[in-house]
Amino acid sequence: MTSVKIKRRCAVYTRKSSEEGLEQEFNSLDAQREACEAYIASQRSEGWVLVRDRYDDGGISGGTLERPGLQRLIADIEDGLVDVVVVYKIDRLSRSLADFAKLVEVFDRNDVTFVSLTQSLNTTTSMDRLTLNILLSFAQFEREGEADQAGRPVDGPPAERRTHPRQVRGLPQEGHMDGRGAALGLPCGEPQAGD
Repeated sequence: MTSVKIKRRCAVYTRKSSEEGLEQEFNSLDAQREACEAYIASQRSEGWVLVRDRYDDGGISGGTLERPGLQRLIADIEDGLVDVVVVYKIDRLSRSLADFAKLVEVFDRNDVTFVSLTQSLNTTTSMDRLTLNILLSFAQFEREGEADQAGRPVDGPPAERRTHPRQVRGLPQEGHMDGRGAALGLPCGEPQAGD
């Protein structure tokens, strides 16, 4: 007796932050889609089928959920039209831990599985959920580092910019790391106890 596989409707989501190269006949969005579609095809024996709709966002940052392709995907998930969301890489879906948590809530509420190809992860196991959150934390860290290098805030108005390149959240502004506690606000060159 053969077991019947439940049909799993799979949506591919692709994103590229800049518009550079999107005019090419085969671009980054196409490459992401091709890899995801190949993976879905490899899971055909498990009942996976590709949905026809395309969920693509070219030239839009992963730091916001306000993306047309993503909003259509969320609407289709809420309407019960998608069972699995497949992305090439986690940060294609979101580069914000808070936003990713919101998306996972949508997935959980609708019994949708999330799969990332390059990280070989999905949200069906607690270990994969932990790993996804760790990887997304690194994606957010990278995004904040890029913003720091560009001298702009990650989120919020320009008034929230750091005032000095050495200012670090949570540490006093005066002093610097010199191995003697200067980062704790003690002036450099002042003898410490035990010197």
